[in-house]
Parts: sequence; C-alpha cells; structure tokens
Amino acid sequence: MKSFFRDNKKAIFGGSVATIITGLGIFLLGKVSGYEAKKLLDMSHSGLNMLCNTIILASATILTLLLTLLGISTSSKSRLKKDHYNQVLDIAKIDTVLLVIALIMIQFFNIPITEAENVKVHWFSLIYWFTLSISSLLGGSMITVILMLYSTIADIIHIVGLKKEDHQLVMDQEDN
Repeated sequence: MKSFFRDNKKAIFGGSVATIITGLGIFLLGKVSGYEAKKLLDMSHSGLNMLCNTIILASATILTLLLTLLGISTSSKSRLKKDHYNQVLDIAKIDTVLLVIALIMIQFFNIPITEAENVKVHWFSLIYWFTLSISSLLGGSMITVILMLYSTIADIIHIVGLKKEDHQLVMDQEDN
C-alpha cells in the first residue's frame, strides 16, 4: 500500500486538491436549512445525475483503453517490468471502484426523495451535504485516475514510441 501512494503521489495530490477545492466551495455555502436543502436538491438533481453518467462513461472507456494499453505493452519489443503492469492494475482497481460508486450514486439520485411526504425536513440538509460531498469525492477520484492514466501512457510513449531502453520500467540484462 505504501508503494501505491509513493508511486502515484502526483496523481493523488492532484485529485486531493480538486476534492478539497470542491469541498471548500461546498463549505462556503454555509448552513442550509431543511427547506433550502430540499429546494437545492431539486435544482442540483440533473447536474448530479449528469456527473455520475459522465463518470460511468469515462470509467468504462478507461477500462476498455487499459485493455488496448496492455495489448501494446505485451507486443512491445521492450520487456517491461512488473511495475508497469502494477501501474495498470492500480488504475483498473481505482477506476472500477469509481464506476461502482457512480452507479450506486445514480441509483440514489433517482430516488424521488424530495417528493416523499414522510421524510422529515431536517433530513434534507443531511442528504444535501452527503450528495455534495460524494460528488466532490467522485470528481477528485476521477482526476486521480486520469492523472495516473496519463503517467502510464507517458511511460509507454517513452518506451514504445521513443524507444528509450534506459527507462525505469524496461528490464535490462540484470533483471532477467
């Protein structure tokens, strides 16, 4: 686990910054009463649905592109170290978790909670803060996945396209 954070610190930092900035924006909204939260939930419903749909589509596309990346990696004349495949596996794991959470959230957002008459008003503010927090985490996580993917693709470009035999992910004679 330590190596995951060490190897992906730039991507995690970028995603964390995005999450914090979005979270600060949410925090700056201040306290919202139950009635305000109910109204804001109604107004933000389509945007939250769109965010989840976009993350689902992007995550599924990224998983598909990872298969292409693996095809390029295995057909490369350079022998790649296990670190490269661990990089791809890390992206796939986080992306899959992101996809599942976005699917769950889209189901949650499709519950007509604001139309329910038996929900107490104070619950709406909790639901509102929960949805905004989750959307900020989803956005930050998506940025983390994209930055991790960029790093992996940049490595492959250096190895396969630019033929850098001295790249850190290419096996040399001593690694055999």
